[in-house]
Amino acid sequence: MSKLLWKPGTMIYPLPAVMVSCGSEPVEYNIITISWTGTICTDPAMCYISVRPGRHSYNIIRKNGDYVINLTTKALAFATDWCGVKSGAKHRKFEEMKLTPARASIVKAPLILESPVNIECVVKEIKELGTHHMFISEIVAVNADEALVDKKTGLFRLNDAIPLCYSHGKYYETGPLIGKFGFSVEKKSKKKSVS
Repeated sequence: MSKLLWKPGTMIYPLPAVMVSCGSEPVEYNIITISWTGTICTDPAMCYISVRPGRHSYNIIRKNGDYVINLTTKALAFATDWCGVKSGAKHRKFEEMKLTPARASIVKAPLILESPVNIECVVKEIKELGTHHMFISEIVAVNADEALVDKKTGLFRLNDAIPLCYSHGKYYETGPLIGKFGFSVEKKSKKKSVS
């Protein structure tokens, strides 16, 4: 197997494509599409988003100190892309994309009702890294679409919503299940033979 040596760059793909909602009141509400996001700690539950300081949402998030990460789906693909290429300085994104702002349980920023999962975040630290600043945040609440909760098992079926992911400027839907955590070391049960 041969390898090509490339200059250092952003090659950790795929990533989730999320819509981040922000603002403390309806006149300020905005949505920014982000793929540079992820989990950074379990206890306390912490995550991050990285935002360019020139983006309209940057100062809204910095001023208010909170935001909501809204997971996206195949049905939200158009709105997800549109909210990433249009500026909130010139567009009312909730209205133009016909998305519904809903009251969050803890933070001031609104949830996007059409998203299957809304993750309420409070900013703890801002790291200025270069082109992007990282908002290191505590997850203070998670809101999940009740229709995706299995009535028998209580498990959340996010894959049924067909989540979006982002890779090298393109959006993809997730694929079929190929395993679960720990499947590589799971002991196989031996079937008893019937004689």
